[in-house]
Amino acid sequence: MNAVAAPSRTAAAATALAARYAKVRARSVALAAPLSAEDAMVQSMPDASPTKWHLAHTTWFFERFVLASLPAYAPFDADWHYLFNSYYQSIGPAHARPQRGLLSRPSLDEVLQFRSVVDQRVIAALQADTLDEQARRQLLLGLHHEQQHQELLLTDIKHALWSNPLQPAYRDDLAHPGGSASPLTWIARAEQIIEIGAPAWPAHPDFAYDNESPVHRVLVPAHALASRPVSNAEFRQFVEAGGYREPGHWMSEGWTLCQQEHWQHPLYWNEALDREFALAGWRPLDPDAPVCHLSYFEADAYARWAGARLPTEFEWEAAARGTPLAGNFADNDALHPAAPREDAAPGHPSQLFGDVWEWTSSAYGAYPGFRTFEGNLGEYNGKFMCGQWVLRGGSCATPADHIRPSYRNFFAPSARWQFAGLRLAKDAA
Repeated sequence: MNAVAAPSRTAAAATALAARYAKVRARSVALAAPLSAEDAMVQSMPDASPTKWHLAHTTWFFERFVLASLPAYAPFDADWHYLFNSYYQSIGPAHARPQRGLLSRPSLDEVLQFRSVVDQRVIAALQADTLDEQARRQLLLGLHHEQQHQELLLTDIKHALWSNPLQPAYRDDLAHPGGSASPLTWIARAEQIIEIGAPAWPAHPDFAYDNESPVHRVLVPAHALASRPVSNAEFRQFVEAGGYREPGHWMSEGWTLCQQEHWQHPLYWNEALDREFALAGWRPLDPDAPVCHLSYFEADAYARWAGARLPTEFEWEAAARGTPLAGNFADNDALHPAAPREDAAPGHPSQLFGDVWEWTSSAYGAYPGFRTFEGNLGEYNGKFMCGQWVLRGGSCATPADHIRPSYRNFFAPSARWQFAGLRLAKDAA
């Protein structure tokens, strides 16, 4: 009897990649399922994008950077390259970001058909082993890119539904995990030289974005890090103490914005400071849950008021190294920060991953020896290294398999609509 040949490593890798592709792509459609076509078209502010655009743009990415590598490939609709390009100027012009909500055509059904056709073509190409190595790499990058857009889809639709006078819930069946915040303690760390960052992909097999590399050494001075993120109850004390009325706590640009926008409390809190708008609709403010939807300016002002500061991204990563990658992620289906059900081990910080992105005091810039991805994808991260601040750790809307200790998220310091909170740090006495 002839032995059955074992599948080749290439075939096994293609099968695994196809399975991951199908899982990630299905997740995006599932996130959009509770929304009507009208919901999916809404753009409530220039920084946000409609759900329909997220669904189409991520599909455009696979068509443009994966399928286009195949000989004689014909696009689904060549005119859509302009509509659903985001910021890749090297491959052509793009529809203006603030005007994405004007795209009533193509319809949501047509966008879903676009997704289906592209998915069939990608899976067929993987099964036929017709994608070259570069196309497979770009497919993997595209999956991580789509997971970023899954989080943006949730934060953008939350802002859109909150902006609606009816303020409807995205879903009324979301989990509501309960817990209690342990007393905040300080974890002291001695001065040390540590390695920061991730090995450059694809030279190294483990995926990481280009802005996470190369690995390099950093001197981290002695400091103390808070054992957990700042809670709603603690931030409410800042509000009640007049924190939004005292300019001495604020960066100048932040204070100006606070006055112009009439900020009085975190985004999505009510005036009585006892309820907040969530993807499940209005709910009582959980005093023990991490505070979220803060701008960098609000996080920094609170830290100053509390007699502390924000940690550097290097202090944060030093604490995260060796910490289990576990937390309240999107996979929990709560889609909202929650207090932990159990405390971390003594001397170890809790909730470093999930719940809320944690603002750091680090400006978003290049690591020594930074190199962008090759080709057109070099526009992915590097060109945004100006006027942005680094956040770490992931949130309740981040897929669990998307995060790692070296992951560097970044937003403008004015951004409030993301699930962003803070953890305090102090210099050594």
